[in-house]
Amino acid sequence: MLSHPLNIWSAHVLAAVYTTAYVGSIYVSKGARLSFSKAKAHLDFGYLRPKEKHERWRDDPDVIRARLVAVSIATVICFVIATGPVRVIAGNELDRFTLLPLTLSRLGITFSGLLPFLVTPVLYLGPLYSRFLVGTLPFQRNWTYQEDFVSVFFSVTGIRNYVVAPITEEVVFRACILSGYYLANASKARMILLSPLAFGAAHIHHGWEVYNRYGRSPAAFKRAAIGTAFQFAYTTVFGFYCSYLFLRTGSVFPPIAAHVFCNVMGVPQPGYDIGQRPDRKLAIILAYLSGIVAFAYVLPRWTYTKDSLFWF
Repeated sequence: MLSHPLNIWSAHVLAAVYTTAYVGSIYVSKGARLSFSKAKAHLDFGYLRPKEKHERWRDDPDVIRARLVAVSIATVICFVIATGPVRVIAGNELDRFTLLPLTLSRLGITFSGLLPFLVTPVLYLGPLYSRFLVGTLPFQRNWTYQEDFVSVFFSVTGIRNYVVAPITEEVVFRACILSGYYLANASKARMILLSPLAFGAAHIHHGWEVYNRYGRSPAAFKRAAIGTAFQFAYTTVFGFYCSYLFLRTGSVFPPIAAHVFCNVMGVPQPGYDIGQRPDRKLAIILAYLSGIVAFAYVLPRWTYTKDSLFWF
């Protein structure tokens, strides 16, 4: 533990600053802002209204490009801000390390072993087996290089979902925020359970978009409320996991890899998978259960990193 830690309230303030800077960047940038018609559309629950010509929605290519630039700049700013407390608080160790490696290590810019990168795929054993059954894993009969790789990962949407978002979000919400709590001598439990709340809160603003896209009606409000609650819960739980990975390995790269993998795979849907291959229902259920059991077994074992700075 550090002999002269950062004040815990300072860590809270820094977490709020990083979150505000990241989310606020897409509203400060004019090209990244969304615009909606104020007209109400009374649609049945779950139906998306047609997009009007003058509107700007989240998945419009020009909006995506502007947001990629905005959050990238915000991430760099957050990272630079985070280096300040690290350098000041850990200054007494400069006789053993040079300044740059010291700062980078306290922001998780280090490399762990291979095993931490394999933990998340173990959890997804059920979905992976289901994809195998329908032949959509890479190089299987129903997978094509152009449609399932190039078109997915090199489109502007793919670059957002599988490159920029995972990297920038993990740098800000894991490396920057957790380094602040580490410098405040926060307990591991507090860091794992508290810091992801900022990550979950950073996704709440999507509810406004859902409300507008579904017609600004009571049904749209209901959908936005339910969707926002689910997204907050899901991203917070995912944040618990990524925070654990970061602290356990001392590296931001396993959380980034987990984030990319989960974005690619999506939320597991056992019911849908069974519907695709009802003749393999029992096998799919067993694969899902095996993945959960195996994940619980390998998580503390495969993430153990002897020299992790944060797992004290």
